Amino acid sequence: MIQLVQNMNSFAGRLAANMPNLCLLARFTFAAVLLVYFWASGLSKLGEGLLGVFHPSTGAYIQIFPKQMEAFGYDPSRFGLFHYLVVLMGVLTEFFIPLMIAIGLLTRYAALGMIVFIAVQTATDLFGHGVLEDPTTLGKWFDRSSSSVIMDQRLLWLFVLVYLVKHGGAVLSIGQWLTSRRV
Repeated sequence: MIQLVQNMNSFAGRLAANMPNLCLLARFTFAAVLLVYFWASGLSKLGEGLLGVFHPSTGAYIQIFPKQMEAFGYDPSRFGLFHYLVVLMGVLTEFFIPLMIAIGLLTRYAALGMIVFIAVQTATDLFGHGVLEDPTTLGKWFDRSSSSVIMDQRLLWLFVLVYLVKHGGAVLSIGQWLTSRRV
């Protein structure tokens, strides 16, 4: 038994020595699982034309303000500047912050921003889209199903992001490259 504990301690020491590689793995995991997810979501919110990012689609308002859109008869022109800015920031966030994490640019700040974004996204899903009333989608922890969209998946997303907030982007990151060029 003592040998087993010593072996685990030795393994943990080697793992800690490879922390930069784990940061790269965390960024890769985020990019592999969530980069395209968030980009596809951002693309679904773009308006028409070259400057569509500055003219969000009706669907963007439906996704972000579902109950208000219904109350306004699905007419986004009835929203004010505040709502426009919230939608615009949501669209820009879905494109730029995941990219920043993937390439390792200001990784800690980007991961923290993504945590806030996921909290807002989750609140919108729960209260705006009524997921609180759908136990299958909401899910719960410590059950035998790992497929719930809210409780299970978002906890895993947040773990990777919290790890990146703590440890940064490390190896093969734009941040590391910029820091090395400054010295």
